[in-house]
Amino acid sequence: MRRSRTVALTAAAAAAVLVVTGCSSSSKSGDSSSSSSGNAGGGGADAATKQIVNASDKKGGTVTYEMKGTPDSLDPGNTYYAYIYNFSRLYGRPLTTFNPAAGADGNKLVPDLAESMGQPSADGLTWTYKLRAGLKYDDGTPITSKDVKYAVERSNYAPEVNSNGPTYFHDLLVDNPTPYQGPYKDKTGDLKSIETPDDTTIVFHLQHPFADFDYLVSAPQTAPVPQAKDTGADYVKHIMSSGTYKFESYEDGKQAVLVPNTNWDKSTDPIRKQLSDKIVLKMNIDQATIDKDLLAGNAQVDLVGGGVDPQTQAQILRDPKLKAKTDNAYGGRLVYMAINTKVAPFDNIDCRKAVQYAIDKVAVQTALGGPIRGQVANTVLPPDIPGHQDFNLYETKDNKGDQAKAKESLKACGKEGGFSTVLTARTERATEVAAATQIQAQLKNIGINAEIQQFPQGKYLTDSAGAPQFTEDHNIGLMMMQWGADWPTGYGFLQQVVDGRAIKPSGNTNIAQLNDPAVNKMIDDAAINPDRAAREKIYGDIDKKVMESAVYVPLTDFKVFLYRPDNATNVASTSAFSGEYDYLNIGTTK
Repeated sequence: MRRSRTVALTAAAAAAVLVVTGCSSSSKSGDSSSSSSGNAGGGGADAATKQIVNASDKKGGTVTYEMKGTPDSLDPGNTYYAYIYNFSRLYGRPLTTFNPAAGADGNKLVPDLAESMGQPSADGLTWTYKLRAGLKYDDGTPITSKDVKYAVERSNYAPEVNSNGPTYFHDLLVDNPTPYQGPYKDKTGDLKSIETPDDTTIVFHLQHPFADFDYLVSAPQTAPVPQAKDTGADYVKHIMSSGTYKFESYEDGKQAVLVPNTNWDKSTDPIRKQLSDKIVLKMNIDQATIDKDLLAGNAQVDLVGGGVDPQTQAQILRDPKLKAKTDNAYGGRLVYMAINTKVAPFDNIDCRKAVQYAIDKVAVQTALGGPIRGQVANTVLPPDIPGHQDFNLYETKDNKGDQAKAKESLKACGKEGGFSTVLTARTERATEVAAATQIQAQLKNIGINAEIQQFPQGKYLTDSAGAPQFTEDHNIGLMMMQWGADWPTGYGFLQQVVDGRAIKPSGNTNIAQLNDPAVNKMIDDAAINPDRAAREKIYGDIDKKVMESAVYVPLTDFKVFLYRPDNATNVASTSAFSGEYDYLNIGTTK
């Protein structure tokens, strides 16, 4: 099992945690979705970043989602893609979630399965949530706090079955005296640090205070799962719904069909609408086809939310009427290339610096779709994440690279003659592959031969770039990646990609395998600091420390360029889900 961490906290700081976190606790279960005013019309370019476009309560029709490739999993406890975090709320309700609204209003947390935000203890070590009354699964059986507890256990303590998601709970919760082996292996007892004194109360006991805990329980890992219905890796085929929709059918790699959950009760759920008669998710669709379907109104949503392909983008930008139906916004995302510290010669910092200096970021930006798809980045933290600071440790003229400096660094690391390595990218992401191809040519100019190998996005973090042993066995030194904040704070962005204790054998997101004790300590220091401004300063300092290690090459601060069909209703873009549209209440006029 991964090493848990325990952090000492002074009594004064512990007492102050309640002041910081308690402000969230005053948000009760009113209908928060009204905070962003609607618009009955198309609204114009970027309208969905400011308000809900085509706001409507019209029922009926089929909402069609299409995606290139396949998801890592539709199981709420076994996913780590923002678009499934977003989509899964249709059938799995976490304890809290983000307000279905546009812009800043969409970044606000609201209670979901819980009747209010969490109640922290005075020392910040205990968080208590009460479930709403009358909650039921799609088969009519009651949802209990024990089901939420079990959902956390199966998603955080059973990596042999559910390896895709993050392990925040595993790291934060107090472990059993004998380390808990998860519900599939440990038949003698359960995780003692999650208590369920009754069917509507759940209590979490933390190793140390954690100011972002209300954000953490917004993850789909808190969507309830009844233990008697859990079939492990096969649970994805028969997911029990707690949301507005339930699964009518599921064909792995092909299609999922959702229909209204007749046991969903609006009185227990002030933020969802349950509008359409059917939701269809089509998988393995070519991006050009997805774009055509969106333009024709035959699909309402590109599930992945990465934006239209370059050819469609050019077509849209030439047509003012089409451009008026687009949204272009930051989404707390960074496009970058990770340098694997465990694959020689990148265990030498000078070899990593050579790569930093070699990259012409403007050319890479062009390959990624130009400025409309992201501004050149030189830091790990994106500009829309609190704690971001402007600095550039590997500055080159006009961000176009410096071969002379790159070759000096190669000489310093003893590889003046160059070397060979492997660079990975995701097959379905054409612009990612294009950027990798551009980087390949740039590295060749300084003597580094990078062979590009492509892997499907659904397996990228389980079987290739996110599987450390695989990367080491196959000389994978460089990996294309895009990362969005798990929630809109410095911790929500950084922890899973820079904390050495987040490295795991499969589903790993710290793909550089950075394990710097100083960075790990700074992460802990920020997590327990009761002062928001102080936390944000630490996150900026972590960013600098990580860039000093040269393990990540920031490429662009990603911007989405999404098209919204006329027949899609309740369309709102929010950085809470990486700039995607909020999927909770999208309907159709068809």
